[in-house]
Amino acid sequence: MLILVIAAILPALLLWMFTCRHDQQPEPVSQLVKALLYGALICIPVSFVEQGLCSLFYGPGGSPMTLAGTTAEAFFVAAVPEEGFKLLALWLILRKNPFFDEHYDGIVYSVCVGLGFASVENLFYVIGNADAWMQIALSRALLAVPGHYAFAVFMGYYYSLCHFGQKTTGNMLSVFLVPVLAHGCYDAFALTGQVEPVLGGISFIVLVFFCIKMHKNARQKMFAQIAKDNPVSETVFET
Repeated sequence: MLILVIAAILPALLLWMFTCRHDQQPEPVSQLVKALLYGALICIPVSFVEQGLCSLFYGPGGSPMTLAGTTAEAFFVAAVPEEGFKLLALWLILRKNPFFDEHYDGIVYSVCVGLGFASVENLFYVIGNADAWMQIALSRALLAVPGHYAFAVFMGYYYSLCHFGQKTTGNMLSVFLVPVLAHGCYDAFALTGQVEPVLGGISFIVLVFFCIKMHKNARQKMFAQIAKDNPVSETVFET
């Protein structure tokens, strides 16, 4: 059991360490732990909302049988409620947080929320598939957990823009819509194989390229915020 727990949590831990390592003025550990716990705890209401939406869309115990159905599940059953509760958790953490004083901090706290959520989700997937835990853990370590990480970077990036004086309509909408669109597209590609096996293989290849592009964009946004806090560091991080 310990091996399963480590396999489920380790990817999120490594991404969390990578994010915090680039913080020029590290946040208090208590605040980071609080953000991680908030991310973990929102799994409870998210699971109820998702179960309710599945029953509403597909009937009790039902599942999508068409591409339209899996796409609807990707965006409206998974992406919207999950990113919505993550944003709520992030707002609760940052609304009166005196340590939110750098552009990069929005990404740090958002990543903590996202990885807290991803860790609990990963635990359920790995432990719930104990017979094939290694395959599940590896695939999710390479795709799903980094996916939640990228969604969190996008949310934190636009949240910081709004907080530090760039509160335009576009940025305010992007705080929620950009991670939802990224999350929805990710899940839509991942779920295609459930109803269209032939397209599933093609969709998986598209998913891999989508993830590569998404992470490049997330990395650019991270270093853009770091450069705003410490312009001298911009060339250091890009070498």
